[in-house]
Amino acid sequence: MDTEIFKNKAINKARLLAYGFEQVGDGFEFSTNIVSGQMEMRVTVDGDGKLDARIFDVGFGEEYVLHLVEDATGSFVGQVRAEYDEVINDIASKCFDINVFKAEQSYQIIDHVRKTYGDELEFLWARSPDNAIWRRKDNKKWYAALLTVKADRIGLDGNGTVEILDLRIKPDELEMTLDGKRFFPGYHMNKKHWYTVLLDGGVPTDDICRRIDESYLLAKK
Repeated sequence: MDTEIFKNKAINKARLLAYGFEQVGDGFEFSTNIVSGQMEMRVTVDGDGKLDARIFDVGFGEEYVLHLVEDATGSFVGQVRAEYDEVINDIASKCFDINVFKAEQSYQIIDHVRKTYGDELEFLWARSPDNAIWRRKDNKKWYAALLTVKADRIGLDGNGTVEILDLRIKPDELEMTLDGKRFFPGYHMNKKHWYTVLLDGGVPTDDICRRIDESYLLAKK
């Protein structure tokens, strides 16, 4: 199992239960049939959020492990491996929360995007594990980027880090929006079409969510 997909993620017990997991002691258990019912996949999550997944042959009741052997080939093992990975990725996406950012507003925004568009953050840069983007499903265009940067990178005093949100904007609205305190030129983006919002509570979350919705629409073009 690729444990990287669970990196920087924290267990969400409510989402586990909604997904179909059953609580057993301090942990959770879930099972589903794969490969047209020939195999049963059993997934457990312990109290610390560590996930374990095993596959059992329904007919013989024995554990199947060939999908974990890199050199194992063939159409059947390939199908088992693909469906196993699909379940694991689905659980990681729907039952765990991002646990990277420090600002409360960052998590409020993540929740808004998830509920409104069903989109999850994509962490594209291995060297920047606390930077991520959202993109539209239809045309794959980015409509927001959630980033952790040094304060002086956006023109603020000090060498501490801040969390920011990059959003699209209409060029004719840019000049009247930028103030150097809450709104800045787009960080690492085209500064004619993007701007940056500082996530320190200075801009109400409702206002930020409205701006995300506007950026989402602008990404449609």
